Amino acid sequence: MQPVSDRLTYLKLAAVTMLWGGTFVAGRYLADRVDPLLAASLRFILASLALLLFMLCARVPLARPSARQLVRLFVLGFFGIFFYNLCFFYGLHYVNASRASLIVALNPAVIGLAGWWLFKERLSAGKVAGIALCLAGAAVVIVSRNPQVLHSTASNWRGDGLIIGCVVGWGIYSLFSRELNRSLGPLQTVTWSVLLGTLMLTLLSLVMGRFTVAGLGSLQLPQVLSLLYLGVLGSALAYIGYYDGIRRIGATRAGVFIALNPLTAVICGALLLGEQLTVAMGLGGAVILCGIYLCNKPLAQAKPMGI
Repeated sequence: MQPVSDRLTYLKLAAVTMLWGGTFVAGRYLADRVDPLLAASLRFILASLALLLFMLCARVPLARPSARQLVRLFVLGFFGIFFYNLCFFYGLHYVNASRASLIVALNPAVIGLAGWWLFKERLSAGKVAGIALCLAGAAVVIVSRNPQVLHSTASNWRGDGLIIGCVVGWGIYSLFSRELNRSLGPLQTVTWSVLLGTLMLTLLSLVMGRFTVAGLGSLQLPQVLSLLYLGVLGSALAYIGYYDGIRRIGATRAGVFIALNPLTAVICGALLLGEQLTVAMGLGGAVILCGIYLCNKPLAQAKPMGI
């Protein structure tokens, strides 16, 4: 029987994917109206402010990392915040949210294989089968929602390459946080990586002339609300929940929950936008849940009794 703490972690990670399910829609909406570099900078300025405000309210001081920790945090900030979000916002200029989410659904496989190759993490047959089911279920959900997602054009390939960059950046952000998560904790690790990534994005925006008064003045209420969603919920809150999940159950087991992103996006579309749910979507969702169960079940059962 799984410990209560593990079940709570699974619920937390499921909630995180619900938040992330809407980020592709919000990002696609901004991509047509706001410069990508400005959008990425504003997203993480808001995320930084939200994290610092939370720490202030919780009376948690910002840790002073050592030089070695600071270098690792810089790597996380570069790949998980700076590089990922440049690929994300520029990629959504060329491909729609459905196609982007189909590519990002590769994350569980990339994280699992990289963890096995680089860190010798156990990759059992059940875990491999679970990852494969997550990928298959995500593909069914996305393609049944938008059959045009598989049609390719010249601009699609450019966007695909950028979204694949998101997968690479997120894999590094997930796997190379393990030591920092243990020494600093998820909140400090996320806050420092977001602050450093935000600094990189903002400096580049200023140097490129994208962070201007005119650009800020052109934002309307829908864009502001999208940025608040992306920054506060889709970044600050979700990143803390995800890193806490990695700390508790490992990057591979936490990473498979990313396969729920397309499903939660479809459910949100049905609830908020009146989009139609189909039998294929339900079948795909069931396959994803089976995959997550398979990927997490073996390690949970392998724990000695009484622990």
